Amino acid sequence: DNAKEILVGYGSTALWMIIAAFSLSVAFGKTGLGHRVAYHLIRAFGSTVLRLGYVTALLDLILSPATPSNTARAAGIIYPINLSIAESIGSYPGDTAKRGGSFILMNGYFVTKITSFMFLTAMAPNVLALDFVTKITGLSMTWGEWALALAIPGLVMLIFVPLIGYWIDRPESVEIDNKKLAADGLAKLGPMKVSEKILAVVFILALIGWALPSIGVDLSATAVALVAMTIVFLSGIITWDDMVQTKAVWNTFIWFGAILGLSTALTKAKFFAWLATFMQTNLALDFSPLVVVLILSAISVVIRYLFASSTAYIASMLPVFLTVGMASGVDPVMFGLVLLATNAFGGLVTHYGASPGPIIYSAGYNNLKDWWTAGAILAVLSWVLLFVVGIPWWTFIGMIG
Repeated sequence: DNAKEILVGYGSTALWMIIAAFSLSVAFGKTGLGHRVAYHLIRAFGSTVLRLGYVTALLDLILSPATPSNTARAAGIIYPINLSIAESIGSYPGDTAKRGGSFILMNGYFVTKITSFMFLTAMAPNVLALDFVTKITGLSMTWGEWALALAIPGLVMLIFVPLIGYWIDRPESVEIDNKKLAADGLAKLGPMKVSEKILAVVFILALIGWALPSIGVDLSATAVALVAMTIVFLSGIITWDDMVQTKAVWNTFIWFGAILGLSTALTKAKFFAWLATFMQTNLALDFSPLVVVLILSAISVVIRYLFASSTAYIASMLPVFLTVGMASGVDPVMFGLVLLATNAFGGLVTHYGASPGPIIYSAGYNNLKDWWTAGAILAVLSWVLLFVVGIPWWTFIGMIG
């Protein structure tokens, strides 16, 4: 029954983990906890425009494990805060954009393209990417193993992201009263609510639960996510209507379930094995395996320029790259990890590389030249750092020989 084969994707535990994690994302937005964390970070570190760039990076990093929609994270939570900061320092679209607003907003998009590959649950399409990687290369990872492998290269990249954006944008020197900014923001939020405290505890426990299997504890990451979702529902933090009104949840469920089912059917039909054999016979890449990884990953970043959706790129291009690489004898673990990362930061180049981009760009602060220049430099730098930092790190933790 072909229909049954395709529908099997809707039973994927990885898909349900992402759907359950969406409940935490919705809760962060509804309770205001994400905004509260942001204002505390601003008060502690946001005394200059550049430091505000790092505040954005740190906030996105903190929220990313529990927000599978980087649109909800970067455009729903962080963008309104950044916009209000820009206006508070007298930066508006037009003549005053360079007073800090253009850098702060552009940087908000760039950092989310890095954090999106650092955790399995930081971007919903990661589930699809890992499914293809597992089926074609044999590499499978728990939530904790993914974070262990890719968080360190991502952290190094995050150090450079605000610096490059600041260098390209060259914002004017402005006085920032970060203490007043934070005090005003926190005053609007009021005292910390019980719902925020419960959510904070659930979030921390979920992170611990997702990490435990990587140190040998027999615990299902999907079960952890489902328990977290149950708690935020039963405690009244969010309602079923809140989830129903979140389109990203249902887009993820419908599209990803179908694609996961299709990839399972293709695997059972031995399509990927056939494709690998065909390419090995007809495609001559007479280079060392490492050079092949370098070439294919560089091409994947360039090709990503043509896609406005990570999902579309993963569904159409990732199996091809993986199959060509495996046919050329690459290290499957190294290659899988590299392509899991390039899928995300490959979208750095343009303002349409992911859904948050057009929303942030539409504010009118940025020009295409600066955005694309900074994005291109960051994409190349991220690609270099992925190998310079990634290979020694993966060797050190025993993932590659």
